[in-house]
Amino acid sequence: MKRLLFVMLMVIMGWEPVMACTNLIVGKKASADGSVMCTYNCDGFGFSGSLSYSPSGQHEKGELIAIHGWGPSHEGQYVKQVEYTYNVVGLMNEKQVTIVETTFDGRLELVNQEGLLDYFSLMRLALQRSSTAREAIRCMVELVEEYGYNSSGETLTICDPSEAWIMEIIGKGPGRKGAVWVALRIPDDCICAHANLSRIRQFPLEKRSKNSISSKNLKKINNPEIECVYAADVISFAKEWGYFNGKDEDFSFRDAYCPIDFENVRYADARVWSFFRHHYSHEEMDKYLPYINGDFDVCDHLPLWIKPDKPLSLRDLQNDMRDHFEGTPLDMTSDMTAGPWGMPIRPLPMHFKDNDSVNYYRERPIATQQSGFTMTCQMRSWLPNDVGGVTWFNCDDANMVAYVPLYCCITQVPDCFRQENNPRNEFSDKSAFWMNNWVANMVYPRYSMMIGDLRKAQNDLEDYYFADQDSVLTAIEKMTPADRQGYLNRKSIAYADMMMQRWDKLAKYLIVKYNDQVVKRVDKDGNFQRWGYETPGYDRQFIDAIGKTTGDRYKLKEVIKRRER
Repeated sequence: MKRLLFVMLMVIMGWEPVMACTNLIVGKKASADGSVMCTYNCDGFGFSGSLSYSPSGQHEKGELIAIHGWGPSHEGQYVKQVEYTYNVVGLMNEKQVTIVETTFDGRLELVNQEGLLDYFSLMRLALQRSSTAREAIRCMVELVEEYGYNSSGETLTICDPSEAWIMEIIGKGPGRKGAVWVALRIPDDCICAHANLSRIRQFPLEKRSKNSISSKNLKKINNPEIECVYAADVISFAKEWGYFNGKDEDFSFRDAYCPIDFENVRYADARVWSFFRHHYSHEEMDKYLPYINGDFDVCDHLPLWIKPDKPLSLRDLQNDMRDHFEGTPLDMTSDMTAGPWGMPIRPLPMHFKDNDSVNYYRERPIATQQSGFTMTCQMRSWLPNDVGGVTWFNCDDANMVAYVPLYCCITQVPDCFRQENNPRNEFSDKSAFWMNNWVANMVYPRYSMMIGDLRKAQNDLEDYYFADQDSVLTAIEKMTPADRQGYLNRKSIAYADMMMQRWDKLAKYLIVKYNDQVVKRVDKDGNFQRWGYETPGYDRQFIDAIGKTTGDRYKLKEVIKRRER
């Protein structure tokens, strides 16, 4: 897929632009407990993950906020501050409003580098200023109209304790402020996802639906009957640029602003397909395999959302974030490309050639080694905001870490997640990013041999965290808001410290148990036996591939003993 070569530092968030991300979304009636939930794998090589934080505050009239964006091009430019800004932990604010994203790029000629706001700046400002998902949508639209938008195409997930929305936005090209965009409310009983490909096709138009409004009537967005909002010129602009020339009711945002090809479908929508397949009929979802395989004459899209077979729990969603297409025709652990020990990780580049110049590609799953951080966000309308909103967070690959619960009201970032403790180019045992990478990079090469020990540590921690949530809710019942905030600060810090201690223990255990390519024996209590080891050997699919690729080279020849004469 095409990608602008952004190399400028994201000063405003302490993060760099990323190459690919994944969002999964669950409406409140599609979740097991009534939560609205969404997820974010923030994937990109070359940066170390950390947890951002912005405190709440009152501001003076006329105050300005500096916008640094991705590098120095907008230094000395400012956005007008608002009277009050909310506490923001990661990508959730104190009102449980959450905004996460994936980049679809789309028409790169529509990038306006003169615009002031990149997508992360836009998200950050909206989180500071919005008490609902609808307010966040309006806030972002008004900001790009006033200050301009300088990123490529983005899909945004915007949630609060009652609603989940999907919004797609792209600029208007050099010298033109604003953006074209559309936002749809996800039905409460449905799940949705996006992963670096535009997902919105047709949508209801204002003149045909009482549930839809254009940006000319943006003040009506708080009307609960409104389930679709879009830029007034989203269709006319596409016609102006030659992206669309049909009837308005046939207009597809995706086809106009992000035309599909095999690469962006296989690398992006395949992740959505796999998520849906976890929670819907395999037979029905496999009808979309021609689309995933690039046969667009048979099928040219996935459903934007589906009603799952049964409600999802938060742990279901966390496991979905660890997916490598296991159990599907795209399974990354089931052929010789997984190596001797079924490794679901593949090196870059995405494309490669053999000695005969035949082109190949590798799969791109939801879970991937280059993640800077991962989060699963839970928003609960029946609880006070300070305890209702929880970001389950960690740095590095979702498959290889334990999700740590952090409450949306906290004012202290746990040390292991602080930006200054997660240096990019220096290992630190105070860093969640580096401790998680230490363990993950031991496990990757001998995945099927070692993953069981990581799973045990991961499950032990997450079992404890989930079991402890009832005691947290009981403990805060009679507390004042100030006391609750102090208590939840201490809880979040204790959870993170527990994770770091467990991962330090796990790293040292793995290096001893799997030293020198064998496996030390352990007793029923998990203690190493004094003597003895096992030699597990290669995974079956790799063994079967050896003979096919090497012929007789490694074939053990039968020795025939001849009787001496």
